[in-house]
Amino acid sequence: MKRFIHLSDPVSDAPAAPSWRAQLALGFADDGGTTRLVERSHSGPLRVQKPLYPEGAAPCHAIVVHPPGGVVGGDQLALDIRLQPMAHALIATPGAAKWYKANGRQSAQTVTIDIAAGAALEWLPQETIFFDQAEVALETTIALHGDARYLGCEILCFGRTASGERFDSGRIAQRTRITRDGRLLWLEQGALDAALLGSPLMLAGRTVCATLIAVGPALPPSVLAQVRESCAALAPEADLFGATQMKTVLVVRHLGQSSEVARRVMLQAWRVLRPALLGREAVVPRIWNT
Repeated sequence: MKRFIHLSDPVSDAPAAPSWRAQLALGFADDGGTTRLVERSHSGPLRVQKPLYPEGAAPCHAIVVHPPGGVVGGDQLALDIRLQPMAHALIATPGAAKWYKANGRQSAQTVTIDIAAGAALEWLPQETIFFDQAEVALETTIALHGDARYLGCEILCFGRTASGERFDSGRIAQRTRITRDGRLLWLEQGALDAALLGSPLMLAGRTVCATLIAVGPALPPSVLAQVRESCAALAPEADLFGATQMKTVLVVRHLGQSSEVARRVMLQAWRVLRPALLGREAVVPRIWNT
């Protein structure tokens, strides 16, 4: 029986190696129609670049940077994001996150998001790449209040198959929890062992898994149909794709062999859902094109 790996669980009794512990706290507030980055505190190698406004006063775009460029065994990253009422932020990363060999120690990342009534957050990090022998625990907790909205995406790549690098051994644990006013809307958790990648209960032999979650008012059936039609057309027949709406939560999934295909599929879903959920034209963040 598989179990979820808690962030405090040791991977082995191997001697401890030097590791990074990094924390970043961001706070956003509405200032007369302009979203401001009003809190920015950090410890360790986790930073945010200056706020950007490519779309006008809102949303505020922020780029989270991890200067070491990769995560090794034992590293612990923590990101706390809070939005005050009516704020709108879009948070991205400048490139793929890389999780390297564990060396006997589990690495972890926790993301805690709190979105006040009337506020909206778009969480759009670029790909996450797991290298062979990585041992990683990822935990994301999202708390929405009132009519807050959330639109988030993740692309997980197991190995770098384009470079001939496979994810043959290792273990990835993941948990995502979303609530509104304390009531559970979405809970997903699991542990993926490299030896089981080929199982139909896991990735069925695929090496890239992408998920987009949109939370807000229930969207019209025509929007869901548009997501399905436009996204499915971008993926090869051998890939798996699906989109489902469960009351106020809409989930888009893609399983394939290419991070580039997964990126195109997820961005297309975002292009359809952003105007419907947030009332804004879908302008792809410049950082995604660099």
